[in-house]
Amino acid sequence: MTATKSRAVVFGGAGFLGSFVADALSAAGHDVVVFDRRPSPYLREGQRGVVGDILDAKIVADAIAGADIVYHYAAVGDIAAANTDPVETIRVNVLGTTMLLDAARRAGVKRFVFASTLYVYSEKGGFYRSGKQACELVIHDFQSAYELPFTILRYGSLYGPRATESNWIHSILKQALTEGRIVRAGDGEEIREYIHVWDAAQSSVDILAPEYENASIIITGQQPMRVRDLLTMIREMLDNKIAIEYRPPDEASHDRAWHYQMTPYSYRPQIARRLTKTSYLDLGQGLLDLIDQMAQSVGGPSGAG
Repeated sequence: MTATKSRAVVFGGAGFLGSFVADALSAAGHDVVVFDRRPSPYLREGQRGVVGDILDAKIVADAIAGADIVYHYAAVGDIAAANTDPVETIRVNVLGTTMLLDAARRAGVKRFVFASTLYVYSEKGGFYRSGKQACELVIHDFQSAYELPFTILRYGSLYGPRATESNWIHSILKQALTEGRIVRAGDGEEIREYIHVWDAAQSSVDILAPEYENASIIITGQQPMRVRDLLTMIREMLDNKIAIEYRPPDEASHDRAWHYQMTPYSYRPQIARRLTKTSYLDLGQGLLDLIDQMAQSVGGPSGAG
């Protein structure tokens, strides 16, 4: 599929990861439609934008008509928001996914690509996690009942440009640049594998190869790091001019509901393969670039050099 130009529709294509996936698809020569609830500020030449809601069956069907590939990133993606409003989370994430699947199978789509999360392996994550698990089950049922080909992508911890306040690295860098401090709920001993959003987007296009059809794929970083070490790295990049504060998780904000310590693997959905790239953006360099970009936007000094 990657050797032939295909028509791809990216639902949630105006968002953080979705917009980079749309760009990676365009760079690979595919005809790209970006579908979102708002016009994409990242729409590039050659891409077509569609504004709509994934729960609107007609506009979804019109957008998918003639498509070869559907990427699905449209969801309630913030864990805190998902736990605050479980009904809306299930309505958008599970019902919305089911409606996209039904439109895709009616249109004869050749691959349905779904953005899941490593939290499907965990007992953490609350309604965000349970919604993703439900979606994965529905996707398998559509493949079994209608032979709709799929690829499920389980993403790890993403960082990079275009992120919103719900992205942890974005939020702590903004706090560092505007307040001169970073506050972390927990002791910082948690292990994470951060991956730059552009590396994740390129891997999300690589999986269009035939060997990834009807498979679940892990896309995450290749530099495991304690959160404490990451924060120390950021402080050094900012000339040691920021304070780092560790606080006990706030029960009222459900901090304990989603922060795994070393690994999310406690629940066992379908086994997934890890997609490993031989070339990727170094975490330190990626953070430096992001600090410089964010410093310009918030008007503070980067301190990095």
